[in-house]
Amino acid sequence: MSQVPFRQRFKYGFDNFFSKGTVALIAWLGIFTLIIVLIFTAGFLIMGIDPQYIEDFGFRDAFWVSLTHTLDPGAMVDTEMSWTVRLYQFLITVCGIVVLSTLIGLVSNGILDKIQELRKGRSFVIENNHTLILGWSSKIFTIVPELVIANENVKNPVIVILADKDKVDMEDELRDKVGDTENTKVICRTGDPIDVSDLYIANPFEARSIIILDKDNENSDSQIIKTILAIVTNPGRRKEPYHITAEIENSRNYEVAKMVGGDEVELILSDEFISRIMVQTSRQSGLSVVYIELMDFGGDEIYFMEEPKTVGKTFREVLFMYEESAIIGLQFADHTVVLNPPMDTVMRKGDRVIGVTEDDDTLIVSEEDVKININERLITTVERPKSEAERILVLGWNVRAKNIIKELDNYVAEGSIVHIVSRFDVPEDVKTRHLSNFKNITISYDQDDTTDRILLESLDVPGYDYVMLLCYQEHYPLQEADAQSLITLLHLRNISEATGKHVNLVSEMLDMKNRQLADITSADDFIVSDKLLSLLMSQVAENKYLMRVFEDLFDADGSEIYIKPAREYVKIGEPVNFYTVLESAAQKNEVAMGYRVLADAKNPDKGYGVVVNPKKSEYFELADADMIVVLSED
Repeated sequence: MSQVPFRQRFKYGFDNFFSKGTVALIAWLGIFTLIIVLIFTAGFLIMGIDPQYIEDFGFRDAFWVSLTHTLDPGAMVDTEMSWTVRLYQFLITVCGIVVLSTLIGLVSNGILDKIQELRKGRSFVIENNHTLILGWSSKIFTIVPELVIANENVKNPVIVILADKDKVDMEDELRDKVGDTENTKVICRTGDPIDVSDLYIANPFEARSIIILDKDNENSDSQIIKTILAIVTNPGRRKEPYHITAEIENSRNYEVAKMVGGDEVELILSDEFISRIMVQTSRQSGLSVVYIELMDFGGDEIYFMEEPKTVGKTFREVLFMYEESAIIGLQFADHTVVLNPPMDTVMRKGDRVIGVTEDDDTLIVSEEDVKININERLITTVERPKSEAERILVLGWNVRAKNIIKELDNYVAEGSIVHIVSRFDVPEDVKTRHLSNFKNITISYDQDDTTDRILLESLDVPGYDYVMLLCYQEHYPLQEADAQSLITLLHLRNISEATGKHVNLVSEMLDMKNRQLADITSADDFIVSDKLLSLLMSQVAENKYLMRVFEDLFDADGSEIYIKPAREYVKIGEPVNFYTVLESAAQKNEVAMGYRVLADAKNPDKGYGVVVNPKKSEYFELADADMIVVLSED
């Protein structure tokens, strides 16, 4: 140590001193100021300098004069003082200017450092009963507005977002794309959700519900599983079970994630979820609108309610007890969920009805004076045709395509044909592992440009029963993938107009804004995958038992939503109320929950013609092309 030069040791000590932080520097500046004031005080007394305007000038007076001249340069204004006093006080003032300038600089720098620290979003969140979102993706711009709507009747609701992204950037994007969050406070924090110490910042232990978003990379599932593990096995975890909603892409990771999270986590298999909706919608135009209506908080959604008046009643009787709600199933006392149970199912104490209604406070039994008018004369019975083999055209290819083909096999009749045309070749391992040994379908492939008008004309598109258009999301950026789909849609519209034949077409879209652009293409329906996934996650985050409802809806083996011709239920062209439609469906062991007016199918202001949960006593007329929305097993 003795070999180190004094200058270098002094510089080392000086650097350490200035690295101690603003508070320490201000403290040392205070000590330095005190020393200067004492020195000048001693100077007054030793040199006998007398300001002339103070009698019995002593230590306290000298100290006060030195201090005021150090901290306030404007104190030197007395023109009757001698030049000796003036020069001495001027020297004090110069030192004071240095001290004050340094103090102002330190305070300003300290404030800026604190602001910068806060902008980093690393401070602990002291909130409870909040909704915690872990991760950042485009889904957040749907999830946050939905949670804001859900929180309208909640006192002081809070949403906390923890993501590996700059806090200010997150706040700016939310401000631009979400806008006003009304009574909901949104707090952003920067940190990696898979890092245990970062996770602590967002206070997951006090959260009402937790949503884990995918990371848009090939390791997303493993990172989500690690996040779940970090929450449920944390030594500081709470005793009460968590309510976690997470998205898993690969079904092979589902069991591991479920093993880690147990009953505390609800897992959404994103690819299978979108695949099932795509298949169901391709066969029933307008079905995606029904799903969006059920899954967003802006209109009617699904609620659970225990009602003493329903105890001892059959499910069939319960259907007609709610004037302004559509009952679709039951949750039994053991939390088992059944949609469209047998009509003679008797409700017992502890059972809850599952209904589609505007809000949880509108799921109430009708007043006793509400008259149920059922016109038996208008009820019709039509024998449905037997299923026949179908020809289905798939244009495009992405990671979900194999699940779509697999799901199709559960719906079509034996001998059906699926023809796949894609700009990019289908991998051979996918063909052998996932696209073989089907029960009902045979698959053929072509590699070609799906935006080529000559190719589309050669395919005889109107000759297929259904056409599904998939986005090339693995090969193009989001907007370019949607642009490719729009070009194909416009060609198909022109082909349909030229041939005078309607094409039953459902198209996948990645961006909701492009869904509105695509309305001019005359496609029957659109699947905006991120939008639907975001809505489902929002719903399940509010009520975990809704996951059982949607699992049943999307399972080919249970009751699903169908949109069937209105003429199969009631006479066309005559005024009818929904009680009559409900009775007709009940006679077929189905539950009617709405209808679709085909004349409004292209009108977004009228919900593309879909009316879910109409008031049962109000009358309306249905045309021959109109449809009834029902829950049915086939």
